[in-house]
Amino acid sequence: MAGDLDVEGMVRRFQERAKAVKKRTLPPIAGPERQRFIAQAQLDFQDFAMIGDATASLEDGVLVLRIDLRPPEAPSPPS
Repeated sequence: MAGDLDVEGMVRRFQERAKAVKKRTLPPIAGPERQRFIAQAQLDFQDFAMIGDATASLEDGVLVLRIDLRPPEAPSPPS
């Protein structure tokens, strides 16, 4: 399986999913149902966007996703 995995393609699909969540329209619901839908959409976007921003690699058969969660003003790590 590891040899068949297109990690760059996987990251692109998560980027597309994040965009799709942002464009998702609200169904005709109200009250607590609406709030749950909105909360779930926010979590979906966060999860998809984080993986979509990841640098992915396959190292010794292990999928490694590196996601920099530091604030933009934080210095980059040494190479």
